[in-house]
Amino acid sequence: MFTALDLLTANDSPGQHAPSYYAATANWQTSHPSLHGSQSCDVCVVGGGYTGLSAALHLAERGLDVCLLEANRIGWGASGRNGGQVGSGQRVEQTVLEERHGKPHAKLLWDLAEESKALVKQLIARHDIACDYTPGVLHADHRRSFVEDTRDYVEHLRLAYGYEHIRFIDGDEIGELVGSPRYFGGALDTGAGHLHPLNFALGLGRAAESAGAKLFEETRVTGIEGEGRGQGRVTVKTDRGEVRADHLILACNGYLGRLDRKTAAHVMPINNFIVATEPFSPDEAAGIIRNNVAVADSKFVINYFRLSADRRLLFGGGENYGYRFPKDIRSFVRGPMLEIFPQLKDAALDYGWGGTLAITPKRMPYFARPAANVFTASGYSGHGVAMATLGGQILAEAVAGTAGRFEAFEKLGIPAFPGGDRLRFPLLVLAMTWFSLRDRLGI
Repeated sequence: MFTALDLLTANDSPGQHAPSYYAATANWQTSHPSLHGSQSCDVCVVGGGYTGLSAALHLAERGLDVCLLEANRIGWGASGRNGGQVGSGQRVEQTVLEERHGKPHAKLLWDLAEESKALVKQLIARHDIACDYTPGVLHADHRRSFVEDTRDYVEHLRLAYGYEHIRFIDGDEIGELVGSPRYFGGALDTGAGHLHPLNFALGLGRAAESAGAKLFEETRVTGIEGEGRGQGRVTVKTDRGEVRADHLILACNGYLGRLDRKTAAHVMPINNFIVATEPFSPDEAAGIIRNNVAVADSKFVINYFRLSADRRLLFGGGENYGYRFPKDIRSFVRGPMLEIFPQLKDAALDYGWGGTLAITPKRMPYFARPAANVFTASGYSGHGVAMATLGGQILAEAVAGTAGRFEAFEKLGIPAFPGGDRLRFPLLVLAMTWFSLRDRLGI
């Protein structure tokens, strides 16, 4: 009863991008064909977000014959709707990773995260992707008691990892950087950045197609046959055809459904919501966020925000206890936005949209090989712009026989959620209730 909702259709119009600021300012509209009949290829990729597009691009550049199947439009899911932050490190702090996996593995994960940011910048430059990349991400502490821990963590990154692009921000300076009374300190990371996520996805799609990958839109996968049964090839069934491939990559993240029950047991879909205000004047925009950095705060149910290229505030926040989007997303997010920026009480909200991402129990991505010729990567836990792009490149390497970076994530041993995919929804409700209470009580 808890998994009956079809997230590909529950909250959105099939075949259409969400009514977001990103869709309204997309560089172009895609028009890839739907799959009709049968196709045969070396690798079939399911999912047209960052992971799938990056995998298709890097596989095609290796000379492999690639078919990518997207149920809606390229960049339709979280890849085209997110906050656009290209963050440093993993979703989990390095000190936690050191405790979990030891310092050598934690260092490897840090290095991979650095590679992910570099890859995003390289792809933007090499393929001339116009996506408004801007440097700077500010972590903002919403509790005074968090500030010293942030200072210590900044020092740890500088001393243990040699990361010189981050510095501690005290209470006075954060008040100058962010026009809000809610923050007491933080850390400014100029090695991170932010971008227009849908235009980045569209650019990856165009690059993959130019490299020779075949992209199919409005092509929903309905089943998979043959994997792990000694038949040598996988048959991917769609609503109007099929693809026979030597290898399969599942890059569906929060929209996987039950295409692979093992992966679904390790990855939980959750919803997130963003609004875009009316455009502000240069002076007004500078009074909200100086220096045009992106901001993410220390709440567990996180607030994140930045300015768009045309000086709108893009603000993400709000708690959701189910898989249905609120009827009025703008009103839903206005409350958290005004808590941070009460001076915007009269600002018009021109756009409001939601989307579904995916988390794992340990907030680290889930890389796995469900069968000898099937690979999957998902569960980026809100840290996917750069990591999912790198994830696609890593999957391409693994298909081609180089599995070192893949195994660095596979060896993390991400556990399944208790009860697998059947109990994810009640667990989501319990978790969101508990963590939102922690935010309110300052625990």
